Amino acid sequence: MAAALTTISLPSLQKIASGKVRDLFSLPDPNVLLFVASDRLSAFDVVMTNGIPNKGAILTLMSAFWFRLLSERIPSLRTHFISLDIPAGIPAEEASVVKNRSMQVRKLEVLKIEAIVRGYITGSAWKEYQAKGTVHGLAMPQGMQLAQKFPSAIYTPSTKADAGAHDENIHPDDAWKEIGDKGTAKKVEELALAIYNTAAAYAEERGIIIADTKFEFAKDAEGNIYLVDEVLTPDSSRFWRKDGYELGKEPDSFDKQFVRNWLIKEGLKAKEGVTLPEDICVATGERYKEAFYLLTGTKFEDAANK
Repeated sequence: MAAALTTISLPSLQKIASGKVRDLFSLPDPNVLLFVASDRLSAFDVVMTNGIPNKGAILTLMSAFWFRLLSERIPSLRTHFISLDIPAGIPAEEASVVKNRSMQVRKLEVLKIEAIVRGYITGSAWKEYQAKGTVHGLAMPQGMQLAQKFPSAIYTPSTKADAGAHDENIHPDDAWKEIGDKGTAKKVEELALAIYNTAAAYAEERGIIIADTKFEFAKDAEGNIYLVDEVLTPDSSRFWRKDGYELGKEPDSFDKQFVRNWLIKEGLKAKEGVTLPEDICVATGERYKEAFYLLTGTKFEDAANK
């Protein structure tokens, strides 16, 4: 198995921030940043000690695909995506590191909210529903089953926690407290639902059910809202096989739920210092690649060699 790239080293550029998966670098243009995805994998807010080979490239190329498609289908949508071009002037060895795993993006003020949209009941939403009959404090129909589709997609935001802390589910009416004003919060909710509904319809035609997903948004100096970060990837979404979907059962997925399930089975949920076995890494990588092919119509290897 090829080696995973878990540390991004670009000595010619200044690193501004490092997240669980991505590192952010400044560029000569003060209005543009370089967004670089490593092969690191996090689950239950903990980063594994090893990564999934090519995962960063898969996430980057899939996000770029979605940014372009969504911009075509939702003309009013603004995104931070500029291009996949490797920044001019960086050394050849650094260019080889960032190829296919970096995006040039607009520098914006990120809103401190996780904009989660759910089309089907599963995960933490299912647990809350079983206990209280609600999802993020919203009353739900009685008698719902695991993996059941909601009558319409619902917006269920969470806090965007600082490093080392955990996000917390919140009622949609309280999202403005995290963002700062009710007008911006309403725009984020409307955009998140429009993006999800557009993407879910597209994906279902290609054999994938997007059960739920997480978006991030930012604003510019004029207050315009932009879709940012990664978008609709196996890291940020639950992708289910349409042909294996069965009401009342957790469907087979293309996303990192596969890793979460292994961690739970092994009693390693939220434990630090976990190294994933090679077979789990390989199987996870194959799931990500299959999702990439079904959604984009192109094999990952072919897209990476363009």
